[in-house]
Amino acid sequence: MNKYEIALVVSSKIDDEARTATLDRVKKRVEKSGSTIIDVDEKGKQRLAYEIQDMVEGYYYFIHFEGPEDAPYFIERHLRIYENVIRFLIVRQDA
Repeated sequence: MNKYEIALVVSSKIDDEARTATLDRVKKRVEKSGSTIIDVDEKGKQRLAYEIQDMVEGYYYFIHFEGPEDAPYFIERHLRIYENVIRFLIVRQDA
């Protein structure tokens, strides 16, 4: 099992309920990949480095998980189609 981190930026144009639902959806997708979530770090609303889809702010989350080698590919396929996720990055952490 490898350790990974997802850096996730969620749209600031949605309400708190929709944002929580989006985060729950991402966490379920991570678990369906055969991974175990270690930690979810919520950084809150922050200014984006540049404008994305007419937004200058977004909600930042960092999800740490442990899973098989193919987990990032499986998760990434689904994150690309989630409309409230404006940016994401999955990286492998060194042990």
